[in-house]
Amino acid sequence: MSFVDAAFRRFNAELSSLLDKHITVRTVSGQVFDGTLLGYETSRYSIVLKDARGPSGDIYPRLIIYGHSIAEIMLTEPPLDMEELAKRLEEVFPKMVKFMPDARVITIMDRIRVTEKGVEGTGPVAERVKVIYERFVEEWRSRHRT
Repeated sequence: MSFVDAAFRRFNAELSSLLDKHITVRTVSGQVFDGTLLGYETSRYSIVLKDARGPSGDIYPRLIIYGHSIAEIMLTEPPLDMEELAKRLEEVFPKMVKFMPDARVITIMDRIRVTEKGVEGTGPVAERVKVIYERFVEEWRSRHRT
């Protein structure tokens, strides 16, 4: 049985939460790259960026940066306000919404699950939640564009 401590799990959860988000990466040599995090591997923390802009302004459709050369990874867009989304859902589904802030997960009627990545579930209630989620995300992004 392997033992993985809570800090390691939390670190990986934080890194995972950056997937599909716009980030800035500073290398140990001082170069800066901006792009969308497509993936990473945990043994060396190498990353893959989509539409990465390099120091000279060049854009690379895909860029792999090996973990040993990364000095910093910075999120350049604010995370979705899941608490505010939960409040909005509560207006439509009173007393049926649970928000778990540490996990950044919302459940509706104990069967529909909402995360920053979207809505999981089927049926008419899930379809209604998806509409509310998509409208909320659109409003959130329009307020936080730079």
